[in-house]
Amino acid sequence: MCPEREDARFHRVKRGAKGGRPPVFDREQYAGRNVVERLAGRLKDFRAMATRYEKRGRNFLAVVLVACVLLWLPGA
Repeated sequence: MCPEREDARFHRVKRGAKGGRPPVFDREQYAGRNVVERLAGRLKDFRAMATRYEKRGRNFLAVVLVACVLLWLPGA
């Protein structure tokens, strides 16, 4: 989860028992999620991935793997 905003915390505390419990923020989990979301964004640069042209799962997986290899190679 994302860190809680100051104004959201204020309003939650102001509501008292009806305000709900504070969201849990795990810094390591958030950092890992950020990496995954950035990778997903970079994979969408490949048109075949963004539009999912492939019908079969194994063919789509092959496109994903090729895209990952291209991103992994230096200068890609």
